[in-house]
Amino acid sequence: MGATTLLALVAAFPQELSPGKLLVATKDLGDPNFAESVILIVKHDSEDGTLGLIINRRTTVPLARVFEEIKGAKSDPIYVGGPVETTGAQALLRSARKPEKAEHVFGDIYATGDKDLIEKCIGDGTEPTRFRVYIGYGGWASGQLEHEMELGSWSVIRATVDFVFDADPDSLWTRLRQKADMRVAGLKPTSSFPARRSSRESDWGAARFLVSPRLALP
Repeated sequence: MGATTLLALVAAFPQELSPGKLLVATKDLGDPNFAESVILIVKHDSEDGTLGLIINRRTTVPLARVFEEIKGAKSDPIYVGGPVETTGAQALLRSARKPEKAEHVFGDIYATGDKDLIEKCIGDGTEPTRFRVYIGYGGWASGQLEHEMELGSWSVIRATVDFVFDADPDSLWTRLRQKADMRVAGLKPTSSFPARRSSRESDWGAARFLVSPRLALP
């Protein structure tokens, strides 16, 4: 895509980054860690960069296998949240009030890496339409994600509760990719540059709750 075309695309479809936005990988994204991924931005600012969770990569590993010591742990699947700190667990949950040690994302959705809060939700048997656990996360240094967007690696869509807790996450990327392609009216990014990742720790607790070494994600 030429510089003139890219600037026209950005002007026509502003791609603001903020918590509560979804990053939808383009078909030409060169990084296999994020191929066909949909990422919910949970934290973003100009100084510290961006943190997000992949929401469409569920595994065959059930909560009950990893948290077998918790009475009430169900067979709901764990998700791969990203390639950073893959021994750390974090969660997205819905709550009418802000839970302690949780970061507001948008609406009634919060992100947390707090061990006690995650284990309480598991023990309470919270339904997967309101609570999901992720291993790892995605991180970008300041300006890094913006640069990848300039290369055409991502589209940005406003998140909804239905997207975040989608009943069929395996098809979510295909559906949102079609939505994004329709929005840009045929203007297709062509960059195949690999995306780089920040390995810094999350300050919302993602790296603080270490999961059992029994976890073996496929």
